[in-house]
Amino acid sequence: MRPPVFPVFLMALLAAALLPACRRDTLTGTRAVPAASPSDAAAPARPKGRTAFTLFFTSQNHGRLTPCGCFTGQFGGISRLRTALGDTGWLAGARPFGLDAGDALEGPEDYHLLKYKQVVAAYSEMGYAALNAGSTEAALPASTLQWLARQSPVPLVSANLLDAATRRPALPPFTVIRRNGYRIGIAGVVDPRLVRDTLGEGLEAEPVDTALARILPDLKKDADVLILLAFTDEVTLAALARRFYEFRVILGGKVSQPAQELVEENRSLVYYTGNESKSFGALELVAAAGSADLLPGRHEMALLHDRYEQHPSILLLDAAYRREVRAAHLRLDSHAHNEESQIPGVRAAATYTGSAACITCHPSAGEAWKRSLHAHAFETLVRRDADADPSCIGCHTVGFGTPSGYNRLLRQPEFTAVGCESCHGPGSRHVAQRQFGGPATFRFRPLATGDCMKCHHGEFSRPFDWDTFWPLVRHGKEPQT
Repeated sequence: MRPPVFPVFLMALLAAALLPACRRDTLTGTRAVPAASPSDAAAPARPKGRTAFTLFFTSQNHGRLTPCGCFTGQFGGISRLRTALGDTGWLAGARPFGLDAGDALEGPEDYHLLKYKQVVAAYSEMGYAALNAGSTEAALPASTLQWLARQSPVPLVSANLLDAATRRPALPPFTVIRRNGYRIGIAGVVDPRLVRDTLGEGLEAEPVDTALARILPDLKKDADVLILLAFTDEVTLAALARRFYEFRVILGGKVSQPAQELVEENRSLVYYTGNESKSFGALELVAAAGSADLLPGRHEMALLHDRYEQHPSILLLDAAYRREVRAAHLRLDSHAHNEESQIPGVRAAATYTGSAACITCHPSAGEAWKRSLHAHAFETLVRRDADADPSCIGCHTVGFGTPSGYNRLLRQPEFTAVGCESCHGPGSRHVAQRQFGGPATFRFRPLATGDCMKCHHGEFSRPFDWDTFWPLVRHGKEPQT
C-alpha cells in the first residue's frame, strides 16, 4: 500500500532518499515546458510526430453560463469559452475533448441544479468527455449527487467520494474514451480537506492516495493513457505527480490562480486553472518516434477576455435557464423556508417597510438615493431577464430571503431596488416610533465598508474603494431646523 500523500514535501523527500532501488526510475524531477499555442507563430517548435489527442479543460466554473453582467469588461463565462476555443484554434483537428476539474455546480439550492442542467448541456455541446466532482458537488446529499450524474450527458466521476452506507464509490471512479487509437482513462478525485465540513449527507471522502491505489489496476487494464482530474491545490497536485507516476496528465483544481506554465513533474504533465473559468487550459499530446511517453505539444493557458463574443448557442441555454427558473416554485419562495433560515429562538427586532417610509422624514437622503444607481438596481435585472434569478436578486432588492423582504412570487414594488434598508437593516420599529410620537429608542446598527462589500466584491463589482464609491451615494442626517 502506498504511503499517504500528506504531508507533501516530507513524503517526497523520504521516498527519494529511502527507496531508491524500487522507485528511482519514477523520480525524474521537475521541468517547465515552453508554451506553444496554435495561434502563436513565434512559439517553440512542437515535437515531431502525430497528434495523439488534444484536450482543453476548466475548473471552478460555479454555474457561469455567462458573465453575470454586473459591470463591463468581465472575464469568463462558458459563452465566451465556446467562442475562444474556436478563435484560438483548439477546436480544430481530430475530435478534441474537454474536461472539468470540479465545481461546475454553483451550489446546493434547487435553482443551482436547474442551472447545472444547462451547464452540462453546454459542456456536452463543446465535446466534454468527463466532469470531476469538486467541493460544490460533494456538498450535495448522496442521492441528489447520483441523480445529477444520471441526468448529465457528460460522465461525472469521482474515485474517492463514497456512499457512506455501503462504502462503495458514489459515482463512477473513472471513464474511458477513445481517440486516434488510444484508450484514454480519466479519473477524478476531490481533496478531503476541502470538504471536511461541507460533505453532503450520505457521502464519505476517502483519502486520495487510498482511492487511487484501489482503482489503478482496473484503470491501467482498461486504458493506455491515464489522466487525473484533481480538485486540490497546487502543492498537492505536484505531490500526486510524484506519487502516482502512472498519470501522464494531472489537471486541477482548487487553486489561487491559473498555472503560469505547464510543468512536467516526475512523469506527469501538471496544469491547472480556476476562478469561475475566467481562463481555460489546453494541451496537445504528441506520439513521437523513440519516446515511450506521449510528449507535450502545443499548449496554452488563455484568459477569457471580454473581446471574445458570447456564443449564440450558449446564450440560448442561458435563456432556457432564465425561463425555467422564472416558472419554477423554489424552496426560497416559501415563507416557511425563509423562517427556517433565521437563527433558531431569535425573533427579528423589526421588519422591512420599503424606502418610501424612510424618505418621508429623510428627504435629502431620499433625493441622494433617487439620483444613485442603487435606486435603479432592479431595472438592470429586468433588462437582462434576470429578475427571477435568485443568484442575482439578493443584491438588487431589499430583504430577499427573509420573511418580511422581497419575494419572487409577490414581486413587491416597494422592495425592488437597493433601498435604505438594504444597508441600514429593517426599519419598522423606527418608523412606528416616529409615527406615533414616542421616543426614538430603536437604533440601527453602525455601518462600515464590510456592509458594502457583501455585494461589491469579486466578479460582482469593480474593486471596492470607499473613497470612490461613497461619493456616489453620499447622504447623512437631515439638517436641523
